Amino acid sequence: MNKFKKIGVSALAGSLMAVSANALEMSVSGGASITFADYGGDVTNNAFSSGDGLTFSASGETDGGLTITSSLVLDNGVNDDQSVSIATADMGTITFHAKDGSSALGAVDDVMPTAYEEPWFGVTSPTKVDGKAGADMFQYTSPSIGGATVTATYNQADGATAAGSMVSSQTAFAIAMTPEMLDGLTIGYATQEDDSTGVTTTTVDDTTMYATYVYGSITVGLQESEGDSNTDASDIESLGMAVSYAVSDDISISYGEHTVEWPNDSTKNDQESSALSASYTSGGMTVSASAGTVNNLNGSTATANDLDTYEISMSFAF
Repeated sequence: MNKFKKIGVSALAGSLMAVSANALEMSVSGGASITFADYGGDVTNNAFSSGDGLTFSASGETDGGLTITSSLVLDNGVNDDQSVSIATADMGTITFHAKDGSSALGAVDDVMPTAYEEPWFGVTSPTKVDGKAGADMFQYTSPSIGGATVTATYNQADGATAAGSMVSSQTAFAIAMTPEMLDGLTIGYATQEDDSTGVTTTTVDDTTMYATYVYGSITVGLQESEGDSNTDASDIESLGMAVSYAVSDDISISYGEHTVEWPNDSTKNDQESSALSASYTSGGMTVSASAGTVNNLNGSTATANDLDTYEISMSFAF
């Protein structure tokens, strides 16, 4: 190849690279935190810990009007979340979560207002109606239709966990509505069927319904959930309620309660949790604190299952 051809090829390559770069938007965001905590069971170990995370995202639009977004999250240096989404203005968004996808119910399993933590924060494996998270999950999110948004997720189990020819999967649907005639009100409902273990005795049908209302600086919420298992004694019902108050643009406080009961198991007592939280934000820095109690953890009345918890954290966003 002579010099003129080399120059022409180099110029063409540079031009193509420039066009691709202009059509693509890339961003990096992140955060770091230092936390001091005691969750009721650790009385000897160092109570300090830290966390960090970086989110890399790239987004571009095809000639057909599709918006493609790729996202990768590194948490403490580990690939924690990875997804690709395809969005249209009129038809909604399809997302494939290669790592750490949250089911439609998981996204709303607790939407009570809080300045920082949930009532059961810090406690190991508390009983609650919980959404599922998993790799290789598909998600569809509709555009807003008259104030209503629909979300659906599907996650097929790995072959190693499927039992025989059973179709093992986890599916969930959710709908959230913000009625125009009641400004500040949000109501929602979600349901989830999980037989991803491939074992019929562990199939669980979960449902949740909630309402939150914002009036000035005050937000109140109520959420009722139910977990229906193939084993009657494992059925659970829960009720959560909370209120938060924005003291100013920088300071918020909240109080929340959460109760779980086993309607078909008389040997268990209600698990009762509560927490008081506060947060202060200045620029990219937030100082947050929570103090709470959990009684009868997982239905047990043993003294070791009555826990007092607290957590103080300083976090930075950049």
